[in-house]
Amino acid sequence: MAMSDGRGIILRTNARFMVPFILLWGLYVLTHGTSGPGGGFQAGVVLAAGIILYAVVFGLEESKRIFPIKVMLIIASIGVSIYAWVGIFSIIFGGKFLEYGKIPISHYPAESSKLGIEMVEIGIGLTVMAIMLSIFYDFVHRGD
Repeated sequence: MAMSDGRGIILRTNARFMVPFILLWGLYVLTHGTSGPGGGFQAGVVLAAGIILYAVVFGLEESKRIFPIKVMLIIASIGVSIYAWVGIFSIIFGGKFLEYGKIPISHYPAESSKLGIEMVEIGIGLTVMAIMLSIFYDFVHRGD
């Protein structure tokens, strides 16, 4: 399909409108995953889907310009590090791995537990998003 025909204009216009809302929905799922449906995995998939939609409509090279592979790998590493460090801090402060209530973030164990869970969900979301995009990039380059 040539980008100069009417269908290309419709796709690009709709993608420009939809991608920000998809990314915003992914952030909503990530931040509200501890108190409602969703969480890190689901949010990571939604965020990756928004970027994949952008890549499909505007081209892989344009997507890689905005979200390069090196940045994706750094984000995946940061996500795994967040997950691991929350678990390590739990052990350091006398708990078991990922026993969030032992981390002295707040004076109340329940509040510390909630914040610890949210940090882990963010780490999972970042990692899943980056790995999903990595899989997408690998499939696209498989034909090269």
